Amino acid sequence: MKPPSINETAFACPHCRAFTTQTWFGLHSKSLTDKRRTPIIPDAYMASRVQADENVNPEWKEKLITWAEKMESRFIFDEELKEGEYVSHKVNNLHLSRCYNCERFAVWIHDQLIHPTSIAAPEPNPDLPPDVLRDYEEAGRIVSESPRGAAALLRLAIQKLCAVRGEEGELIDDDIESLVTKGLAPMVRQALDALRVIGNEAVHPGTLNLNDDRDTAMRLFGLVNIIAEQMISSPKHIQELYDGLPETTLKAIEKHNQKT
Repeated sequence: MKPPSINETAFACPHCRAFTTQTWFGLHSKSLTDKRRTPIIPDAYMASRVQADENVNPEWKEKLITWAEKMESRFIFDEELKEGEYVSHKVNNLHLSRCYNCERFAVWIHDQLIHPTSIAAPEPNPDLPPDVLRDYEEAGRIVSESPRGAAALLRLAIQKLCAVRGEEGELIDDDIESLVTKGLAPMVRQALDALRVIGNEAVHPGTLNLNDDRDTAMRLFGLVNIIAEQMISSPKHIQELYDGLPETTLKAIEKHNQKT
């Protein structure tokens, strides 16, 4: 598969890894005004404050909240300029490419890809929620240099996956035990036991464990994908299969279920 290159219009996307068309963008700049001389970086509470402000026009409120959430995601995104807005400079040696498949941007300086950095991890489950995917990809970028940091991020990702299914999100062992009683494969519990991340040796999500090494981190990547497959992907695929059945068949199934 063709690796990312400044000279190609199709290559393996550094985000989703699909081999597909890449659209290239040149960049232009505009200096910030005296009223705002530093970039606007919304904090984690901006969206909630805007949502609670009754003086904000509902249409603008929706736009502001959407923008703040996109900024908080830390993903690069573009925004259409107001008609006639003045742009003063062309930026050279800085380029963006956008993947046709996942629509995410990559950043290049001269001919070097600088974002995202190389990910030394298994391909993530495509159904991972965006915030879990961010933790997974960050762990992939740092696992070679900091396996303990990567493992901490992956435990946090597992905790977030548990919260998606309505668990309390406090202790991994309690959440996984609850999910096993709800149908999660016991082998997931066994994997967690083997990795020494539950029971008496449990660590809080996002914290470092001095015993973690690269092998532990790599196993946690796989565990995140296994949990996502069982808790998100499989139910989604089953529901899609069910929803695709003819209406007469669905009625027959419903009638049968009522009898049984």
